[in-house]
Amino acid sequence: MAVPDSGVRLDPGSFRDPGSRVFHRRGEVLRGLDERSARDWRALAVSDFFRDLLAAGKVCGTEELIPTPVDAPWAAVLRHERIPFVTHPYEWSYGMLRDAALLHLEILAAALAAGFTTKDGSAYNLQWRGVAPVFIDVGSFEPVRDGEPWAGYRQFCQTLLYPLLLQAHLGLDFQPWLRARIDGIEPEQMRRLFGGARRLRAGVLTHVHLHGAMQSRNAGASTSEVRAQLRAAGYSRELALATVRGLTRLVRRLDHRPGESHWADYQRTCAYSVPDRQAKEGFVDRAVAATGPGLVLDLGANDGRYARIAARHADYVVAVEQDPAIVDALYRALRDEGERRILPLLLDLADPSPGGGWRGAERAAFADRARADVVLALALVHHLAIGRNVPLAAVLDQLVELGTAGGTLVAEFVHPEDPMARRLLANKPDGLFPDYRLETFETLLAARGRVVRRLELPSGTRTLYQVVIGG
Repeated sequence: MAVPDSGVRLDPGSFRDPGSRVFHRRGEVLRGLDERSARDWRALAVSDFFRDLLAAGKVCGTEELIPTPVDAPWAAVLRHERIPFVTHPYEWSYGMLRDAALLHLEILAAALAAGFTTKDGSAYNLQWRGVAPVFIDVGSFEPVRDGEPWAGYRQFCQTLLYPLLLQAHLGLDFQPWLRARIDGIEPEQMRRLFGGARRLRAGVLTHVHLHGAMQSRNAGASTSEVRAQLRAAGYSRELALATVRGLTRLVRRLDHRPGESHWADYQRTCAYSVPDRQAKEGFVDRAVAATGPGLVLDLGANDGRYARIAARHADYVVAVEQDPAIVDALYRALRDEGERRILPLLLDLADPSPGGGWRGAERAAFADRARADVVLALALVHHLAIGRNVPLAAVLDQLVELGTAGGTLVAEFVHPEDPMARRLLANKPDGLFPDYRLETFETLLAARGRVVRRLELPSGTRTLYQVVIGG
């Protein structure tokens, strides 16, 4: 559909369902519906089950704009709440993906019981408020028709169930698989991985081998022919509900606890004295408080100590860490605490999420989503500059680019003589990092912002900086 208003920007990830397009206008997240989708929405809006999901925060806040804007080329326009920070499933930990899958199934079960279903089953239909998953694809709901299978089953398997099976049964991190293919893991790939005795592991025979066999058998049949076969076989809403309940039991059984991580005990072993830690915590607290409410990126968050400090003053904190075990432990801890303002995220800053999908824009790159009011880079620079051989100037370029002009960067420089820096340097050829010096770091920092506060920690081998980006 043509959009005449030049102030309207269609969401590049919302083209697969032409009857329900998401777009942005003046900071609002809106959804345009065609005639059929508008009828489905109005039936959904008055249903008790949908109202209950909205009240519980399990579906993103949604309201219809009445009257429909006169310049809108749609039959109806919805306004959605804005999610604090958009993420992709390959940036989630195992526990996050599992809880997202369970919410998806819970919503589908409630919908089926009320006479509705969902057209999609994709992990991308879920986002996060802190550690609480939320379903965002309101346009996916439609009335259920007896004799028709759940249209989202294949997507659910490929983007949610198969990644969980992969990690729970084989111990393989699922994130690289999802990052490589926007549509998820194909049944044929799973069949190759789960041959022999592995076929008998929970969920594999039914949802991998039988699913794949049915797809192969019906490869030449049209969708209407498959539906007719199912109706003739007596497929009903009750059978669909039973399938969803079975999937829910399976996903609950697939809990997986990552093994020990090198970084799990980092806070205790990273050479901070008690005075160092107290001074660092106070520095971070004052820097975030001085900036005021907004978005904070805590890069290299580890166990979330400083993310929690930042959350005292920020609207929202994204705690970025590259170790899957650490992210999963932080997620579970924050979930137990009921924290809604800290979002843990799995990301390697030396290899961050690129743009993906159609034309590389369907799923935005991390750098395009991250524009923070405060960027925390604590005990991080030496890992990128020495551990990953990234030039010091390039490290600082990345840090300031993740912030906003006039925003705050809190950076920690670990001196070459610090025990942690020496440990990293011991694994590198002598003389490889001649520019890794305090004086060079300060010169580079001053070229990218205005240093408003500087603190050398009591140990004398680490220095903290509060910088106004571009100031």
